Amino acid sequence: MAGCCAVLGAFLFEYDTPRIVLIRSRKVGLMNRTVQLLILAYVIGWVFVWEKGYQETDSVVSSVTVKAKGVTMTNTSKLGFRIWDVADYVIPAQEENSVFIMTNMVITMNQTQGFCPEIPGKTTVCETDANCTAGSAGTHSSGVATGRCVSFNGTLKTCEVAAWCPVEDDTEVPKPAFLKAAENFTLLVKNNIWYPKFNFSKRNILPNITTAYLKTCIYDAKTDPFCPIFRLGKIVEYAGHSFQDIATEGGIMGIQIKWNCNLDRAASFCLPRYSFRRLDTRDTAHNVSPGYNFRFAKYYSDPNGAEHRTLIKAYGIRFDIIVFGKAGKFDIIPTMINIGSGLALLGVATVLCDVIVLYCMKKRYYYREKKYKYVEDYEQGLGNQMDQ
Repeated sequence: MAGCCAVLGAFLFEYDTPRIVLIRSRKVGLMNRTVQLLILAYVIGWVFVWEKGYQETDSVVSSVTVKAKGVTMTNTSKLGFRIWDVADYVIPAQEENSVFIMTNMVITMNQTQGFCPEIPGKTTVCETDANCTAGSAGTHSSGVATGRCVSFNGTLKTCEVAAWCPVEDDTEVPKPAFLKAAENFTLLVKNNIWYPKFNFSKRNILPNITTAYLKTCIYDAKTDPFCPIFRLGKIVEYAGHSFQDIATEGGIMGIQIKWNCNLDRAASFCLPRYSFRRLDTRDTAHNVSPGYNFRFAKYYSDPNGAEHRTLIKAYGIRFDIIVFGKAGKFDIIPTMINIGSGLALLGVATVLCDVIVLYCMKKRYYYREKKYKYVEDYEQGLGNQMDQ
């Protein structure tokens, strides 16, 4: 109990005040200055120069529109001679911050609703009607089973389905890609940015770009890094992939636009930086369900009023435009905060040196004796003398 009272008394009635002790030691002095220099280098070099700690920052607000251009032709036994332009291969016509270019397809023409044999598979091949369950419709089936086993070809029977007939057969995807010439198509990317905190706006079609230049330029990382028109084949190449491979099975590419602007400099120095990457990167060791595709249909009626459709399973490349960045401008508040933080960090040098001097050096007991001095209460000492 007495010990607890002594501790409590010491806590309540003792006061610590710093005492300055000048230690003449090359080792300690050099260590102290080294730590201080490291802290100063961090504050000046990293906080102020690299991270621009004297600036207020703001994140970019962006809008993007994309326009595709290019024409090609095909001549096949199924479709015959055909010209393909933007209205044929851009699906849908407009998307938010992205555009899809169809490069390959499986087409099933002149489908009508009726009864027809299912595509052969593990659950669809049959010998008799007993092998087919009427009314069943699996996730991967083309229609609803009728319960009849019918001839698929001269040697094989499959279960009959009520569906759009003939059913789609996508077991063979065209190689090379049906629209392999799409690598020469181009994308015009229009990007407008705004930093609301600084009321600063700009677009990627820079002030020095003229209409005549825009009609002829193609982006090149070395020779023309600010042209906003991109050749599809080059985009895929910059991302480290083969255009014909990704065009065959489809994929998703990212066009990244980075706006990092120092608004303490002239607005002409605020420039877009482009980079490219494949967003659906394939794992060659686990190549299950690769690529990107979807289906759509075009409906029409014959002279008798019967409904028909052409089913298209479209493979292609979706280009996502990703805009990011930040702007900075001088402001006194972050400047003073970081200066104050830097000055506070300088105290670390003193703490570190105190720990080494008082606990690690050979003469630590001597230094402790000089560092700490215990003084009794002056008034209490004076009263004792008067009593005597």
